[in-house]
Amino acid sequence: MEIITAGVDIGSTMTKVVLQNTETRVAIIGPTGAEHRRLANKVMEQALAQAGISFEKVTYVVATGYGRVNVPFADKQITEITCHARGVYHFFPTVRTVIDIGGQDCKAIKLSPQGKVVNFIMNDKCAAGTGRFLEVIAETLGLGLEEMSRLSRTAKKKERISSTCTIFAEQEVVSRLAEGAAIEDIVAGLFESIASRVYSMAGRLKIEKDVVITGGGAKSIGLVRAFEEKISFPLLVPPEPLLTGAIGAALLGRELALKAIEKGEPLKTKERRLEEATFFK
Repeated sequence: MEIITAGVDIGSTMTKVVLQNTETRVAIIGPTGAEHRRLANKVMEQALAQAGISFEKVTYVVATGYGRVNVPFADKQITEITCHARGVYHFFPTVRTVIDIGGQDCKAIKLSPQGKVVNFIMNDKCAAGTGRFLEVIAETLGLGLEEMSRLSRTAKKKERISSTCTIFAEQEVVSRLAEGAAIEDIVAGLFESIASRVYSMAGRLKIEKDVVITGGGAKSIGLVRAFEEKISFPLLVPPEPLLTGAIGAALLGRELALKAIEKGEPLKTKERRLEEATFFK
């Protein structure tokens, strides 16, 4: 029996689906919409079409992330902390600390040598230190995220951005521009500001090597380098930092499916799976 599992990670800004058998078959990333249930079904269908398999052949589905309760066809819902940890450990077995910078929150996760979650801390009360914070400032400066990283490498100094509120930080950036500060210095100061906040949060868990950074923030080379300056050693970055939660969910799904089969416990029938998948179309 071929075991195909799916990890569906509905984040606050992006939805990710990973299909796996013994290896990753396909991965899809799309923006999270207001109707999570319909979105989960749509993105799942895209992944299945790309993989060339029918939905009834999927053995087990694990949903995770901000909108995990809105995946009607999931066999199990598992927190994003657990799924991120499993996904990161899959790529980096030496990981002890995970820094995840998402669209609307950031979190630090401490892992045991066996990859189990020991402790975690999260900032989901405001956008400071998140991908959204970075996007707002990028729009204010009229720059893309890649261009911001490139410019930060040419900075002569780091213009201090002290506001932790996104709105006030945006006003602070505008003031710095009006005062004649160089854009590259402002960008370098912005990365320094975000890195400082995340470092302060993660420091409460006692950051330990190896450290892996995930989420949209991991795609910003400037932010990664600013954080590396704080911890004084290199960060590890997964091949696709947006997918670690979905990959972890798919891997956990495989473990759960194998346990169920070993114990002789029933899995969802093909008919039931199709019924759940089409209910919200």
